[in-house]
Amino acid sequence: MTEVKNYVIGIDYGSDSCRALLVDAANGKEITSAVYYYRRWKDLLYCQADKNQFRQHPLDYLEGVETTITKVLAQAPEVDSKQVKAISVDTTGSTPVAVNKEGKPLSLTAGFEENPNAMFLLWKDHTAVEEAEEINHLAKSWGGEDFTKFEGGVYSSEWFWAKILHVIREDKEVAAAAYSWMEHCDWVTYVLTGEQGLEGFKRSRCAAGHKAMWHESWGGLPPKEFLTLLDPELASLRDRLYDKTYTADQVAGTLSPEWAEKLGLSTEVKIAVGTFDAHAGAVGGEITPNTLVKVMGTSTCDMLVGSEEEIGDNLVKGICGQVDGSIIPGMVGLEAGQSGFGDVLAWFKNLLIWPAKELAPQELQNISDDLIPALSKAAERIPVTESSVVALDWINGRRTPDANQLLKGAIKGLNMGVDAPRIFKALVEAICFGSKAIVDRFEQEGVPIHAVVAMGGVAKKSRLVMQTLSDVLNKPIKVVKSEQAPALGAAIYASVVAGIYPTVLDAMQNMSGGFEQVYVPIAEHVAHYQSLYESYAQLGQFVEQETVKNEQVHRVEEGVL
Repeated sequence: MTEVKNYVIGIDYGSDSCRALLVDAANGKEITSAVYYYRRWKDLLYCQADKNQFRQHPLDYLEGVETTITKVLAQAPEVDSKQVKAISVDTTGSTPVAVNKEGKPLSLTAGFEENPNAMFLLWKDHTAVEEAEEINHLAKSWGGEDFTKFEGGVYSSEWFWAKILHVIREDKEVAAAAYSWMEHCDWVTYVLTGEQGLEGFKRSRCAAGHKAMWHESWGGLPPKEFLTLLDPELASLRDRLYDKTYTADQVAGTLSPEWAEKLGLSTEVKIAVGTFDAHAGAVGGEITPNTLVKVMGTSTCDMLVGSEEEIGDNLVKGICGQVDGSIIPGMVGLEAGQSGFGDVLAWFKNLLIWPAKELAPQELQNISDDLIPALSKAAERIPVTESSVVALDWINGRRTPDANQLLKGAIKGLNMGVDAPRIFKALVEAICFGSKAIVDRFEQEGVPIHAVVAMGGVAKKSRLVMQTLSDVLNKPIKVVKSEQAPALGAAIYASVVAGIYPTVLDAMQNMSGGFEQVYVPIAEHVAHYQSLYESYAQLGQFVEQETVKNEQVHRVEEGVL
């Protein structure tokens, strides 16, 4: 008798690309995958890096999901499309967009096609720093509930309400045309299920709880009384958002006839409620209580889970939220992370290749491809005990602990003997020190970390970063085998939605791919890095104090204070 096969698809939207992964639900075998790099984003359209403005066009997302799914199906002729049972989508976040009454992003409507404020505001868009500060001040001073308390007590410019507030103040046309706002993970799910009205659509618990101050204890989103004090338009908007949210193991709907035809799939394919990429990555990385799962790419997201009994009323300060069911339904999910990780090293690479770009553009590609591997090899030859250059990893601001996107990077200890590999090594150490600050905060707040798991491009490619991280944390680090753990995690959610497994934990047990490598701390490095970490902390304290002073001066000059 022929075995009945069931397949699921995980869609993982990253900062630069969209990836589809076709998975055998019986055992988690990754059948095939496909990647689509966003065309408009690649050309840096709608972005202004000097203003920390990073916007993405919804057409990049639509082209991504169609291209990748059709490609993985074409690459697997042995798979009958009728055997594909469910799709789950994970995305970056908070990455919201203004939509009309039908749920269409304004940038897909007449008059807004080239307006950056009508695009998706990518997670790393930091144009809303002042608005985030307003939210933080009001939350602590208005006399009622502190709606940031389940989000680490510090609201970030990377998040939902701050971004909306910034746009509606800056762009009155967008404010007037926006019926509602949607997170990227919600919108793609909404599109796939047929855009049948915003009112009954199931919004992501993960997105709402970690980024939009949603919590069951106060009835969902912050009340209108609070939002009115920020801006009356936010209070009006609240009526057109949502109260209920849903975990990623729930069915959002089925594939619409239009998208079934585009993708060559059945309208019986179930679509899961959307989620964020790092949270799906934690599932793909076999997360367990007190295991820190680090999703390491351009930035990092650091994920933990714990039981309600264990976490209880313990509010961890300065993180990106603790939300019931945001990673594994039935457990509290906790999130932290760094605004810059791989991005910090990429910044240094781009700095070094500027002469080639200007003077020898014909050689640029080879230099660009070879530069970081060459720097890594050279840095590995430098004795750890020689480290005298100290850097801060805040080139893209600080996400956690204690979000502050006004902070900047810094380097100290430069002299005429410092070369590019030594600066590169200092930057590697800096991003690892940033990770240690997060681990220390969790443990100081009563959440012990017994194990560390790493995934993503940096974890797979950089021995230098991973060994340094293990030495700095003084903990072994297991590297996930899967090349695309977030997409695998999304596929695991999809298998539950399809009814193949009863719970996410059951699906993880059968579908997770295991680990390929373990980095172990080198004893003689640990003490040295502890001393160097203290220098990092001192430099950070100085830069933060100077940043606060400069911001106060700026506000006085602008007439704000």
